[in-house]
Amino acid sequence: MAPIPGSGLAKGLAVTLRTMTRKSVTEQYPDALPDLPPRTRGVIGLFEENCTVCMLCARECPDWCIYIDSHKETVPPAAPGGRERSRNVLDRFAIDFSLCMYCGICIEVCPFDALFWSPEFEYAETDIRELTHERDKLREWMWTVPAPPALDPGAEEPKEIAAARKTAEKLAAAQTEPSDDRAEPGEGQS
Repeated sequence: MAPIPGSGLAKGLAVTLRTMTRKSVTEQYPDALPDLPPRTRGVIGLFEENCTVCMLCARECPDWCIYIDSHKETVPPAAPGGRERSRNVLDRFAIDFSLCMYCGICIEVCPFDALFWSPEFEYAETDIRELTHERDKLREWMWTVPAPPALDPGAEEPKEIAAARKTAEKLAAAQTEPSDDRAEPGEGQS
């Protein structure tokens, strides 16, 4: 059975007439910024002071879009008679956002909390080669990273903090003990 000529046009006009009187839900994007949910994944920000150049983020990245260069510096001994130590110094940290798939693995594996999600999403470039952002640009996005959510007051204290508190209490107790209770060796012996 052949369709009636013009039935598709009539169906299309019916949809248009039905929706023509409804309020539009289109947001005028550049003029009205969207309300982003908390902890939105936009771009990756770098907190350079925490980076120890361990290279875990670059090694774990499935897209190989993180580029890190560093050099070693010798640090003088902390105490007299100590030995010199060497440490890595960050020369270059770049992320190629044309390759990045925003999986967040680099942020999860960073043991020193040097990488964070920033809700910044307006970073389009006219040339794809400009989507490789160096550490200066990544550092700028740290200012847009929201503060972490507040801790649950009923939550258990982390074991690291509890262990540190116990050690500090033991040291404080040891310092407050009276030292004159102890007799000098050789006193009172005949």
